Amino acid sequence: MYWLKHESDRFIEADDFHVAPFRADGKTYGTPTFIWSVVVQGRLFVRAYNGTSSSWYRAAVTVGSGRIVLTGRSFKVNFRVADPSFANEIDEAYKFKYASSRYLKPMISDRARAATLEVTPFDPMG
Repeated sequence: MYWLKHESDRFIEADDFHVAPFRADGKTYGTPTFIWSVVVQGRLFVRAYNGTSSSWYRAAVTVGSGRIVLTGRSFKVNFRVADPSFANEIDEAYKFKYASSRYLKPMISDRARAATLEVTPFDPMG
């Protein structure tokens, strides 16, 4: 399941991404965390600044679903480890979108690359 074109087009410029994976019970949302997001080929990707040890990243991978807030809207979503073949394109999207940020270099580091997730609209089948 993928985002509708008008949604992914709005996500490209948006800079208000908050992620809240479900807790272990699969029902309670975790604390919303502000993170960066990019769109590549109409698909939505995020990275954990602190890599795979990030608590929100671990929850997203373990439970596989949760909620995001983006473009002022809340979406129930699935998380999955990103296809590594997109890594270079994701790096380029981060460089373009966040070029002026002092945090860009860590977001394209091996540590953050290892913690890249694709975010898709919720599908109860995962």
